[in-house]
Amino acid sequence: MARRRSGSNSEGFLFKTGLFAALAGLAYFLFNQFGTKKADEPMDQKPPIVLEDKTLPKTEGFEDSTFVTIDLLPVSKAETVLHTWFALGYNEDHEQAEWVAYELSRARLDENWAERPNTFRPDPNVRTESATPRDYTSSGYDKGHLCPAADMAFDATAIDETFYMSNISPQRAPFNMGIWRELEELTRDWARKFKRLYVVTGPVLTQGSLGQIGFSKVTVPGSFYKVLLAPDQNRAIAFILPNQVSENPVMSYACSIDEVEETTGINFFPKLLNGLGEELEASLDKDAWPVNRNRYEQRVKQWNIRR
Repeated sequence: MARRRSGSNSEGFLFKTGLFAALAGLAYFLFNQFGTKKADEPMDQKPPIVLEDKTLPKTEGFEDSTFVTIDLLPVSKAETVLHTWFALGYNEDHEQAEWVAYELSRARLDENWAERPNTFRPDPNVRTESATPRDYTSSGYDKGHLCPAADMAFDATAIDETFYMSNISPQRAPFNMGIWRELEELTRDWARKFKRLYVVTGPVLTQGSLGQIGFSKVTVPGSFYKVLLAPDQNRAIAFILPNQVSENPVMSYACSIDEVEETTGINFFPKLLNGLGEELEASLDKDAWPVNRNRYEQRVKQWNIRR
């Protein structure tokens, strides 16, 4: 009898031990599945709210205060001044920029245009101080934009900064409102056609001065240039236009980038046109840059008339 009770107790003990182990395993499994969560995975976690980024992203090669990439800037001895959407090289001896550089794109031109402010004022970013609007008073010359206000009309700050006097140069009225205006409008046409353009423009300060104006002795340039590069199509063209009324077609003033570099002493797009790009600097393909004939006729018949 004792032996039988001993066997019965042993079997009961083993059964209870097995049952306890099974229950403990099940409890451990359920605890791991439902009893805990990682700290970064709470049970009631909702999808994160993604805020729309209203700021424009800056990329490598940009300064904190500007969206102008360094590769666009020409090489010269002028003081480099950075604004939000364009940069310039200010020449203190002539009290104006010798170059202004920026990107012009179809997307920006298609934006709603900001209101034109017409608030000409000195440029606070010029270390040596810029010219002032009073230098142009009764001078007989227009305050001619180098970077056109219309090219920066996609943004209120951008268009406002084009009225800094560092971006202004003395121009004869029939030139400013004539062939210079036509070239600016053609440039916007080409930016839409090619999707984007790199633009550098300015006065020719190395030759042909027409004198000086104002207390600051602002040089009146004898001519102006514009250099255009379509990076996606590997096309380039440049222009040198005399600061005077003209009835000639714009393309009669077209030239290579090399010719503008020789005339101004400025090196354009040195990083972008290094190596194989040097052939592009020397080339001139007028057919790649279509011209609106109607605009030319409007310029000759209307815009050339002095206000």
